[in-house]
Amino acid sequence: MFQSFTESARPDQGPPRLAQLRRAMAEVGLAGWLVPRADAHQGEYVARCDDRLAWLTGFTGSAGFCAVLPDVAGVFIDGRYRVQARAQLAATHFTPVDWPDTRLGPWLRAHLPEGGDVGFDPWLYTPEQIDALTEALTGSAIRLIPHANLIDSIWPDRPAPPQGAITPWPDTLAGASSAQKRASLAETLRKAGQTSAVLSLTDSIAWLFNIRGRDIPRNPVAQGFAILHDDGRSALFTDPAKLDATARAHLGPEITLTPPDTFETALAALPGPVRLDRASVPLRVVQVLDSAGVPHVWGADPCILPKARKTPAEIAATRAAHMRDGAAMCEFLAWFDAQSPGTLTEIDVVRRLEQARAATGKLLDISFDTIAGSGPNGALPHYRVTEASNRRLLDGELLVLDSGGQYLDGTTDITRTLPIGTPGAEERAAFTRVLQGMIAISRLRFPRGLAGRDLDAIARYPLWLADQDYAHGTGHGVGVHLCVHEGPQRLSRLSDTPLESGMILSNEPGYYREGAFGIRIENLIVVTALDPAPGGDGATHLGFETLTYTPIDTRLIDDTLLTKPERDWLNTYHTACRDKIGPLLSPPARLWLDKVTQTS
Repeated sequence: MFQSFTESARPDQGPPRLAQLRRAMAEVGLAGWLVPRADAHQGEYVARCDDRLAWLTGFTGSAGFCAVLPDVAGVFIDGRYRVQARAQLAATHFTPVDWPDTRLGPWLRAHLPEGGDVGFDPWLYTPEQIDALTEALTGSAIRLIPHANLIDSIWPDRPAPPQGAITPWPDTLAGASSAQKRASLAETLRKAGQTSAVLSLTDSIAWLFNIRGRDIPRNPVAQGFAILHDDGRSALFTDPAKLDATARAHLGPEITLTPPDTFETALAALPGPVRLDRASVPLRVVQVLDSAGVPHVWGADPCILPKARKTPAEIAATRAAHMRDGAAMCEFLAWFDAQSPGTLTEIDVVRRLEQARAATGKLLDISFDTIAGSGPNGALPHYRVTEASNRRLLDGELLVLDSGGQYLDGTTDITRTLPIGTPGAEERAAFTRVLQGMIAISRLRFPRGLAGRDLDAIARYPLWLADQDYAHGTGHGVGVHLCVHEGPQRLSRLSDTPLESGMILSNEPGYYREGAFGIRIENLIVVTALDPAPGGDGATHLGFETLTYTPIDTRLIDDTLLTKPERDWLNTYHTACRDKIGPLLSPPARLWLDKVTQTS
């Protein structure tokens, strides 16, 4: 099993650790300390040694931060985690703060009216984050002070940094060699008059060098930094012990492999101007360059958009991964439908689904911890079942099942909401509205230049008509055997990145009723160029190709709400599931698929 079910942090551990931190703050004269859920690479997932927020507070969500002051410790969490935070935090010592409804700057001003020094680790914050917070504190007597990490000083058994192996990723799957990628980006730097670019995002480094790692759970990346020079030469700063002879040969002579403790020295020796992404690079990098007198300029990580625009080879590989994963899902669902209500637990579901993926012989890891939330647990969008929270699947409930696999040729992410026994009318109506939103995105044609914020409302419209909504984005970017959450593309009201051909996204509207049930339906889609529509103005538009092929449970659909075009889309989708996935299935699963994909 890749997934475990033990709880990694407990509420009772937080108060004594909080007291230790406050003593450490007092010793160095700080009135506050900021604890982000982040490492030096700003990844969503962090290694155990970097999971400082969970160690201090007990909150294990993948987003949030804590601001510790002498008399209050605010844990800032967004709508996905508010129920989870209340369950995991020691309420007498940690105060949940709804974010972004409440911003850190005004909160600090309210709780430190006389001012004071608030410390932070400059490796864990970006210039953009600190600049925004500094502006929010303008006119107050509060100062932000970069400082060595206080959590590390009181964490006696902090795990060692990860040492996962780094391996080559085939050029045939990437569609371009590392040399070709580096040459293209080096030309970009030269045209901009920049001598080099600092890369701190682990998936950017993996993409640029066509390598994959094993340092971060569920994400095939390696911790490290890189410097790309304007002639294509590069330096990779990671532990050389992670690479065997094959991996070193793959890097070639133009990529220098250097231990991470030499990174600051190398930065100080750069000629400049150096390109830095102020939204992702650690503030410490800026401090080192400024101290050495090395000029720098702000610019987006040069890998970000090329990585997001998948090559034809990457899209073909992803299609193959989704066919394999769809077959595993159907094998699981055929088994699941044969079980009686009350006989399975959430952990049983997670184990069986992972077994179905492992049976392909191609599964390298799951792409995130499977979300298998039944009944009220389904109302927690990022629920992770543990031995303590595990519950039986009871008649009349819904199961939200969000899962994915990491394969050499692709990363998958799929959510299906499944009825346990006979669903209620209210659940069926909400499910149908969510399905209508998912279908609307799947069918969409839109002009070039639009961003995720321009499309997000389309998925919400059926829910809005019923005064319902969901507190997460409609979709996130997805890598190819890389991170399951990839930027900059998103289907979200916060995203201003124009969508382009080749970008892979999730399409996952939902609805959650706290304490009762949850619903989410998710397919992965890829942006494609469309031919002009007959009778239109002749302009080419963009649309989406569906990558995920697994049936949607029609027992949860209220047929009176679906329009004919929506029903036609669903029938066409189910026919494609039967045609594409059917030949890959065992005879029992094939019979199940034929039955559940009949035209409605």
